[in-house]
Amino acid sequence: MKALAIVPAYNEERNVGSVVDAIRAQEPGFDVVVVDDGSTDATAGEARAAGAHVLVHPFNLGIGGAMQSGYRHAYEYGYDRAVQVDADGQHDPAEIAALMSAMEEHRVDMAWGSRFLAQNGYRAPFARRFGIRLFSIVLSAICRQRITDPTSGFRLCNRRAIELFAHDYPHDYPEVEGILMIHAHSLEAREVPVAPLVHPDGRSSITSGESIYYMVKVLLAILVGLFRRRPVVEPGLEAPVVAERGI
Repeated sequence: MKALAIVPAYNEERNVGSVVDAIRAQEPGFDVVVVDDGSTDATAGEARAAGAHVLVHPFNLGIGGAMQSGYRHAYEYGYDRAVQVDADGQHDPAEIAALMSAMEEHRVDMAWGSRFLAQNGYRAPFARRFGIRLFSIVLSAICRQRITDPTSGFRLCNRRAIELFAHDYPHDYPEVEGILMIHAHSLEAREVPVAPLVHPDGRSSITSGESIYYMVKVLLAILVGLFRRRPVVEPGLEAPVVAERGI
């Protein structure tokens, strides 16, 4: 089984090297690709120095664009598993094993880490916590399963999910919309309790006002997604065909 860790990075020269080192120490069987999303600092050089393969965007596309490049790389090079590990150090590579175990035990196409599924002392700022709770209620109703952490980017995908995301990956709000895509294409997903690491900078990069703005726009994106036909990717096809069912 070929496994890949995808590390999306934008101006993370201070953290990306230690993240790559941690992945290689905890999961030596994983290859590591860092997607440098138009950084203006030495992110690409630090990633290469740590031993990662680096894909460089000429300009910033955002987390969705960076992750689609990573999934496309995983798809084209025949990887069976791909895990997202953010370059800011908030995800603990030691928890990848828990995602792998859940995927194998429950035979799901995507397993992702939840900061809220078990008591671990993590407490998000109020505005963000309210938004996450609201998204959880909406997505749980749509997907007909309990979802506690829809904004977590710590995700492991199998070959079916890799192929889906390589062809079509949401760019604006990929975490929430990615769950909707998995559901719309009749793939299976499961949350796994994980303990998040403290952000190296010690603070969130999103203010309360930005959290409210984000929350409103994500809800609108969910509403649009409910009425949008999404492409279904059949094995071996370069172009997806249109789905008969919506979300």
